[in-house]
Amino acid sequence: RDLVVTGVQTCALPICAAMVACVTNDLEIHEYAARQIKQSVVGTGAANKQQVQHMVTALLGLSAEPAEDAADGLAAALCHCHTQGLAGALAASRFSAGRLR
Repeated sequence: RDLVVTGVQTCALPICAAMVACVTNDLEIHEYAARQIKQSVVGTGAANKQQVQHMVTALLGLSAEPAEDAADGLAAALCHCHTQGLAGALAASRFSAGRLR
């Protein structure tokens, strides 16, 4: 049989695969709305992609702006850190200029 994937399914399949991998490995799953991620990183939930790229670059001390999709992923990770109260732990750790030392 052939599997035909269209529309929303195209986005849902990778998400489902990631969730299965997390559950299989006893990892927690956290979900954040796009507006929550933007609010956490840029300061406004209505931020555009360029603003997210700029703030991710500045917050992580990157030497170049990441691609839009990469910036979105990094912004989600930063939002999770802020939400879980890990921002202080990162600042106190050996995290410097976007790298672990």
